[in-house]
Amino acid sequence: MNKTILIVDDSYSIRESIGFFLSDSGFIIIKANDGQDALDKLDGTKIDLIISDLHMPIMNGIELIKNVRGTGNYRRIPILLLTTETLKEKKLEAKKAGATGWLNKPFDKHQLLGVIKKVLR
Repeated sequence: MNKTILIVDDSYSIRESIGFFLSDSGFIIIKANDGQDALDKLDGTKIDLIISDLHMPIMNGIELIKNVRGTGNYRRIPILLLTTETLKEKKLEAKKAGATGWLNKPFDKHQLLGVIKKVLR
């Protein structure tokens, strides 16, 4: 059974490149433009992992994590932040909010795939 990944990023090119790569790796991909768009997609659809940017308009990645962690059906879903942000304070804030992991952009596709497989075991 294929796993479904929700990719959340305000950059069209990032969403498309991650989506293309992960789709080719056998994952089902759902895309969202920002945190609010992502929450709108949590409509009962089975999602196995969320990969989100941190800095986005309308709702950022940390606000998204807090909202997801407060949602019954999706409370335990793994959430990876994929961002250009490098401040330790932001990493700690994300961890406190409930982030499962943190990867920096630019990312190595094989490293990303390895982290995803580890998280989805």
